[in-house]
Amino acid sequence: MEELHKAQNPYKKRQTELIHKIAEAAYHNPLLESSLWFHNDVRNNFYYASYLFAAAVDIQAEVSFDRKVAKNKAEAVLLEVLMLQNRQPGAELYGHWPLGLHPVPREAPPHELPVEIMGGLMAYFFREYGERLSTDLQIEFQTAFIHIYNSDFFRKPVITYGHHEAKYTAAKIIFGTLFNDVELVEDGRRSLEETLTYIRAKGMPEYGCLPWFWHWVQAFTCALEFAYPEDSDLHTRLKEMLDHLWSERAQFYLQGSWVGAHSRGWPHDVPGDANVLHDYVQFGDFQLPEIMPRTEYAGFLFYEAPANARKVALNRNIPVEVAKVTQKVIPTVPESQPLLHSYAYITEEYAVGGMWERVEEFDNEQLRWTYSLPLSGLDGTNQLYFFNPGQGYNEGDPRHQSRYGEVLFHQSVVMELYPVPLGEPNQLIGVLPKGAWLQKQRALFGKVSNCYFAVYLSHPYELIERGGFIEVSTEGLPGGIVVEAVSVKDAAELGIVGLEDFGTKMIALQPEFNIGETNSLQADYTSLRGERLQLQAGGKRTATINGNPISFDKYSV
Repeated sequence: MEELHKAQNPYKKRQTELIHKIAEAAYHNPLLESSLWFHNDVRNNFYYASYLFAAAVDIQAEVSFDRKVAKNKAEAVLLEVLMLQNRQPGAELYGHWPLGLHPVPREAPPHELPVEIMGGLMAYFFREYGERLSTDLQIEFQTAFIHIYNSDFFRKPVITYGHHEAKYTAAKIIFGTLFNDVELVEDGRRSLEETLTYIRAKGMPEYGCLPWFWHWVQAFTCALEFAYPEDSDLHTRLKEMLDHLWSERAQFYLQGSWVGAHSRGWPHDVPGDANVLHDYVQFGDFQLPEIMPRTEYAGFLFYEAPANARKVALNRNIPVEVAKVTQKVIPTVPESQPLLHSYAYITEEYAVGGMWERVEEFDNEQLRWTYSLPLSGLDGTNQLYFFNPGQGYNEGDPRHQSRYGEVLFHQSVVMELYPVPLGEPNQLIGVLPKGAWLQKQRALFGKVSNCYFAVYLSHPYELIERGGFIEVSTEGLPGGIVVEAVSVKDAAELGIVGLEDFGTKMIALQPEFNIGETNSLQADYTSLRGERLQLQAGGKRTATINGNPISFDKYSV
């Protein structure tokens, strides 16, 4: 009966699909001379080996490989990973693993990051599969846990309410339970309550932070698996945290895409949503992509989102506005904790959202705003956005914006002005998803999937074909950009049929840019629905909709 229930459980079915697909890749992917698959990140070896072992011992799974050979290969990699742990008490980063392993893994120095998430996941893997491991490997896992516990890496206070501290908090509960350390579990409980209280009241400082949001989810799901069954209070608190996280995710969800601003984004999330395995298991309303850049533990750990969160995420037939406020944490300037205002407009066919304020993030990885399309399973980006490049920018990697930008968001329209001072890089970079695009003077009109886009620029531009997107490049800032989206269905209701018709209609709405002097940089645009949007940058920003100043009164946590 239990096996029948698992077969009928859509979440379990999708997790099993992940396990088998990743296991097949792991089996057929040859090992390097180091007896590992990867040198870029030690954790990827552990993840691959976990999936391969799980599929090898699942006698009901249909696999293309020899189970015994697969099991031996997985165990060999697991052993090699375990042996990379720093097991010298008193040494710097005792109990830790290296992160990058090139060129010789056994000589790679330990790093503070891997154990944060991998330590707890190792404990979960051993709990689930330990009895099926070889005796030698069981001993090595147990030895590794002793060193992790004695390293005390997790004995840190909550200061920034970010993903590192979330993992420390979960680790306190996991290893406190494993080693029957009641005081450590209590420390974890206090940290959990403190974190939950803060993000409920002030929002998540790491808004849309990918891939690290998924570390929050995995860490606390793993902690829930380990919490003492009789500790109902801790179970309740962990479930409240996971309910909050999944409710946060649901608000900015559109068929696999993460709508709106990101405090941090990596190349597999910008300029296209590719880190989608947890979304796939939870929501399952898009096609699983062939390329899975971060496998982690989506195939093993799962917590069902609250029913109302799932309803929000999966029912986008009525357009909604999401207006949220988040308080940023700056530990070095405790008296200055700025409020950030996040806006999103989400429909069935597309979504758009962004952050009104530009802030400094780690590695300058803030994605200020973006249009998002549902994931289609096709190659190429599902995002559209523009930015003035700043510190950390490299050609072909469309991230790392400058601090010069003032925005206006209103439903399907984004306006941004770039008051770039003389002597600063004056380039504007844009990302367009692949589709049918009409090139006009200082404008582009496109049809991608079930959506039309009108893109207006203050300067001439050129297009560059990139791997998964079309890059728009222009020089000569100060200047600006205006973008409006409309679904094919809504356009038809306005009498617009086809891209040519859309271009003809929208070219007549070309905005007026005033780019004479930086202190008078302005844009004036009347949208397809007849709403007048005005933005002024340079000095104090002025933004109005139909003559009314922008108000943040409706923004809430």
